[in-house]
Amino acid sequence: MKQFTALSTGVDTIWIVLTAAMIILMEGGFALLEAGFVRRKNSVSIIMKVFVDIAFGTLCFYAIGFALMYGKDWSSFIGTSGFGMKGDLSHLAFPFSKETFFMFQAAFVIAVISIVSGAVAERMQFRAYVLYAVVMTTVIYPISGHWVWGGGWLGKMGMLDFAGSAVIHAMGGFSALAAAQILGPRLDKYREGENNVITPSNIPLASVGAFLLWFGWFGFNAGSTLSASDVRIGHIAMVTMLAASAGGAITLLYTMFRYGRADAPSVINGSLAGLVGITAGCAFVSADAAILIGAVCGLGMMAATYMMDVWKIDDPVGAFPVHGVSGVIGTLAVGLFARGKGVLYGGGWQLFGVQTLGLLVICVWGYVCTWIALKAIARIVSLRVTEEEERIGLDISAHGAMAVNTEDTLTLGSEYKKRV
Repeated sequence: MKQFTALSTGVDTIWIVLTAAMIILMEGGFALLEAGFVRRKNSVSIIMKVFVDIAFGTLCFYAIGFALMYGKDWSSFIGTSGFGMKGDLSHLAFPFSKETFFMFQAAFVIAVISIVSGAVAERMQFRAYVLYAVVMTTVIYPISGHWVWGGGWLGKMGMLDFAGSAVIHAMGGFSALAAAQILGPRLDKYREGENNVITPSNIPLASVGAFLLWFGWFGFNAGSTLSASDVRIGHIAMVTMLAASAGGAITLLYTMFRYGRADAPSVINGSLAGLVGITAGCAFVSADAAILIGAVCGLGMMAATYMMDVWKIDDPVGAFPVHGVSGVIGTLAVGLFARGKGVLYGGGWQLFGVQTLGLLVICVWGYVCTWIALKAIARIVSLRVTEEEERIGLDISAHGAMAVNTEDTLTLGSEYKKRV
């Protein structure tokens, strides 16, 4: 019996570490996706922000964030033990080690801050972004995460968010919305009141990034079982695939019939929207429901992208439409489609009410905390680069390097360095 328990624990440990590594690989997806969607002069800048997400996010979560999220519960609001992975964590009664659990959760916190990085691309001061990443991974995400996953009040009320449509994506998406509003649009985006399309620099690069994210999402969702022997793993993987496919398919068909062409950026983001939407309910909904959720998220993303331009909120990679809007749809869909508990399965309106309340609280938390954090950071450093730096590009002005060095870019960089 002891040998069987040891073997089971060992297999679970391998499963969790492997899926954590898949989630961390998603950062490569974020880097390529965002570098492909922004202009070439800002490719290095966006990749450096992803390195900030990984490096600072992991260290901050280790030192403080993990304790606030998973430490001993105080008043159903916040964790109070486990700073630096020390102290009393006996309430985390897993068969595997606390270090294993930390690795998986650290991969999640990195993904949260990466959502915001795309919304502030091409115009946010690098030092300001570093400070915001510290605040997000230390305080903002861990506290609201505790409410659902760490023994807090929303989890006790019965909120279901299996892998984070609300905790990660909706919260990150509304944080991205606040950041984009505070920073304002890029210089050329809404010139003279018109919506000027800023063409992505490299669609194939963005596509590879999307495929890496799609791959990592199987770790995101299936890994959240925290057990290699969980019989739901196959179902979770299947509905994840179906929802992503539905999101991509619906946006492809919509743009083909609406504009006479299949729009690549829309299809990329449509697939990601489907992935975001199914994240909350991947363990609770049927395959048919997953297809419907993915399709609705794809259309919701398209509608939100249009409305962002109406409101003149510049989000270069579509962080809010993909993560914020689809996170909302996916979280509410659990209240409708969760087998045995959802409205459409005879469970009544209780779960839907809890999902709605939890979603509202988490979205407002992310939006307001980001607004406050950025306003505070603005008192320390400038949030936005200068007009000259933005026109030259953040690669040269902030990092002194271009993604692709040609004779023209080397000359441009040399001239800028002489002036500063």
